[in-house]
Amino acid sequence: MTQASNSSSKPSYAPTMTLAMAQQRAHLMSTVRQFFATHQVLEVQTPLLSQAGNTDTFLQSVAAQVTYQDKPCTYYLHTSPEFAMKRLLASWQVPIYQICSVFRDNEIGVRHNIEFTMLEWYQPNYSLDDMAAELSELLAALYGHSVVMSHYRYVDAFMDFVGIHPLTASLDALQAVAEDKGLTGFDFNSDLDNTEDGETEVRQSWLDLLFSHAVEPNLGHDLPTLIIEYPPATAALAKTAVDKEGNTVAKRFELYINGIEIANAYDELADGQALRERFEQDNQLRKRHNLPQMPIDEHLLAASDALIPCSGIAVGIDRLLMVITGANSLEDVISFPSGLA
Repeated sequence: MTQASNSSSKPSYAPTMTLAMAQQRAHLMSTVRQFFATHQVLEVQTPLLSQAGNTDTFLQSVAAQVTYQDKPCTYYLHTSPEFAMKRLLASWQVPIYQICSVFRDNEIGVRHNIEFTMLEWYQPNYSLDDMAAELSELLAALYGHSVVMSHYRYVDAFMDFVGIHPLTASLDALQAVAEDKGLTGFDFNSDLDNTEDGETEVRQSWLDLLFSHAVEPNLGHDLPTLIIEYPPATAALAKTAVDKEGNTVAKRFELYINGIEIANAYDELADGQALRERFEQDNQLRKRHNLPQMPIDEHLLAASDALIPCSGIAVGIDRLLMVITGANSLEDVISFPSGLA
């Protein structure tokens, strides 16, 4: 007789998540859709492929070679449905949401996958406070009980866990603190090109490193936590404002639960020329880092000038399911990770 195979082994075709988790995932999706139906937010669907790409220096688009009208050309799988959704929002001016796959190249890990699921929604005439309140309502629907979220300024969180003011500290001080915390092998200062943009980029690189390693792991363990008033270099497509200390900050927040970033919200910038300048600056940074220049979405720039005041938010569905169910890895909540797809 042959020895029985190990019952714990799985065939190569098997998914990494269990049937029970798949049922919980389906229930979460159903609850999200029911929530937005109740709130009269329209579900929309936009293309995954676009002729334009994301110019963000630290988000790498997945390129796809396609044939359009018998001519070979490069399209990009979207890193977020934001650009296309804003075109809909400018045209229809009604609340909209979408659940879809998004793609970010070279992102693999316990909390990362090249393809993942994003929930994104936009509310006309909503402030960031309005959006935070609606996010709290959605979390309550998913958790099955009311949810209280704490609000924590980026500056305060940084000073509490890093011990230095992120907006006023020198580059040398930021590097020294990083090395003191064991974050060695980084030399962002060597990229400094003696321009204002160059110094801003290097400063933000140090801040991102310190925030991700020394601040993020501590966030959202007692209560879901909204980090607010980010440095202006992180504004991306958000407006900016002046904080109570007179510093310029981005009008955005991020939600953290159990040390994991779950959501990212903006008070949306509706200024096509300002966005063009940001995108062109992004491409200059990409060039400096030997990254490909990304085609700018001209449709988005035109739509931005017609965009009514609004706030928007993106939620990582896979990560949200992780924290709700207590899963340890993204592989536990998706069927086939990129390495097995």
